[in-house]
Amino acid sequence: MSAAAGKTKGGLGRGLGALIPTGPAPASAPAPAAPATVETTSPSVPAQPAPAAAAVAPQNPNELFPVPGARFAEIPVGSIVPNPKQPRSVFDDEMLEELKISIQEVGFLQPIVVREMSADKYELVMGERRWRAAQAIGREHIPAIIRDTRDDAMLRDALLENIHRAQLNPLEEAAAYQQLLEEFGATHDELARKIGRSRPQISNTIRLLNLPAQVQRRVAAGVLSAGHARALLSLDEPEAQEQLATRIVAEGLSVRATEEMVTLALAGDTVKPTAAKRRAKPHAPALSDLADRLSDRFDTRVKVDIGRSKGKITIEFATVDDLERIVGIIGVEKQ
Repeated sequence: MSAAAGKTKGGLGRGLGALIPTGPAPASAPAPAAPATVETTSPSVPAQPAPAAAAVAPQNPNELFPVPGARFAEIPVGSIVPNPKQPRSVFDDEMLEELKISIQEVGFLQPIVVREMSADKYELVMGERRWRAAQAIGREHIPAIIRDTRDDAMLRDALLENIHRAQLNPLEEAAAYQQLLEEFGATHDELARKIGRSRPQISNTIRLLNLPAQVQRRVAAGVLSAGHARALLSLDEPEAQEQLATRIVAEGLSVRATEEMVTLALAGDTVKPTAAKRRAKPHAPALSDLADRLSDRFDTRVKVDIGRSKGKITIEFATVDDLERIVGIIGVEKQ
């Protein structure tokens, strides 16, 4: 297991792969691995093996649990066949092009999920867009989680157990959250409960995936902190985010200084030296208080802006599930 933990410090592009041992499990590990699964993911199994599960639990809180039923590997793109039961038959060309650019710039943040059909043949379970993009840009290998089990709940729970133990960089953490939410059926509440974080923290971490590729690369390399990255997200234009990121690195700006620069940019000054200055927005303490109360109500970031003739409320969300949760709080019924 310590070897797996060491892998988690690897570079950008591992996603959930950073939480899963590479290659087949060691020969000496099978006996303790099964009780660990019982203890963490399958409460309906008889309780006799439970003491053994406790015995094999990591002594180091940062050491990973073994993940039963899955392993991580780089596999040949040509050895993968699509799932014939894939419900999606039309893939948006523009989104596919964006994904290709992201992979070329940053790498694979989220591994695909496959199941082994034979010694050198795999069937896609999740991630056909990533696989298609890899083919389009001529990649020979792609990071993949190779599943040996059909029990989605068991695999999801094992990954959730490992998230708060793994030494992930902020982007790997964001990618792991996103993939657990979208592909493994986890919920924001499960994530928050398992890793001891609030829903807004999880949502704000996932939002790091919206940064431009160049900024993401700096965050992954540790040149920019997660605090810097969250401050940059307040800027709407990717060009402005990239320009301020370059300035942060060049001048060694602190997170606090970055937040002040972003505030000035939003108030009228701009990160772009050639752009015309905008009129400063009116500021009222009552608006800040209202934004704070709405943020608490919706459990996400809310901005309230007011201009000379009209105002605007912006409610941020991380995923479609998060959006549906917010809509439910507002009181709009599902169609």
